[in-house]
This record gives sequence, C-alpha cells and structure tokens, in this order.
Amino acid sequence: MHVRDIIIKPIVTERTSELMEENKYTFQVAKNANKIQIKNAIEEVFGVKVASVNTMNMQGKKKRMGVHVGRRADWKKAIVTLTPDSKTIEIFEGV
Repeated sequence: MHVRDIIIKPIVTERTSELMEENKYTFQVAKNANKIQIKNAIEEVFGVKVASVNTMNMQGKKKRMGVHVGRRADWKKAIVTLTPDSKTIEIFEGV
C-alpha cells in the first residue's frame, strides 16, 4: 500500500481544531491501514515526528431519500499525536 493511499483526507471540525493546540491532528485513513502504516505515512508525507496514533472505526450514518433508506460507508479515523519537538502540519494552519 502506497503512503498516499493510506491518508484519505484531514478532518477539520471545532473539536479537532481544539486538539491541534495539543499537537493532535485528525485524519480519515484507509480501513485496512494499521497504526504503524499510518505513523510512517504521516511522517513521510508531512515531515514530522509522530509520538502516537489512536484509531477508531466509525459507523456510516443512516440516510434516506424519500422512501429509500440507505447508509453511508463505514470509515476509519486516526488521531495522530506529534512529539513536542516536532514542527506543526501546515495543511491545518489558518483554519
């Protein structure tokens, strides 16, 4: 698996903005990626030092259009904690 396939997109919400002050960044990652692969991908793509990775499997929300009921796809979320001496991830600056 290539490192660009592991990180799908950053997640930017009010809560994740508060976590950024603690050097924690949140990403949507590939469902089959493990913590070691996520850590290596973040370090390679952004050039930072990762202290730890916490992952969660998120359930897709139920949605409906008229009488048809469906679900969004399940996905995986990773909260990456950087070391104190590491630089910040610029993609989140000014958000």
